[in-house]
Amino acid sequence: MKVFSTIALLTMMATNAFAAECEVCIKVMDDIRGNLTKEQARKKPEIEKAMGDYCAKEDLTSREKKICYYIDPIKRDIAQPFSLGMATLKLCKRISASNPEICTVKLPVQTKNLEKKDLSKLRVKQLKQILGERGVECKGCVEKDEFIKKVVDTEHLAGTEL
Repeated sequence: MKVFSTIALLTMMATNAFAAECEVCIKVMDDIRGNLTKEQARKKPEIEKAMGDYCAKEDLTSREKKICYYIDPIKRDIAQPFSLGMATLKLCKRISASNPEICTVKLPVQTKNLEKKDLSKLRVKQLKQILGERGVECKGCVEKDEFIKKVVDTEHLAGTEL
């Protein structure tokens, strides 16, 4: 029994890690699914049309546009499991098997209302990513505290989406 519970716990942790890794794909697929009725969600042509309509929107973020770029050539392959009601996480896992770049698209780290103590919990890699999204380089930064100071100093650049 103890072995079974350990295996179940590891499976749940791996699933949560994958969900965090494929967060933009999951968001896009959930948005597409939300735009369909139950009847439309069973018909492949309707699903393909909904994907096209979603990707044609003007108000998509750059990350959502990137996912649309990746899914456009494989709409048919996505529509089949989508029409069978496959869970979004499982659908994104299947898509990433054919195109691993889909899960490399990540949402930006939310820095709004973060305090310095919260920033200290982030990894240096994440702090570098935040600075990169703001178009700022931290030349000469070696210690984590220096990266945190630069993130705090450039907070006024946080709201700009590329």
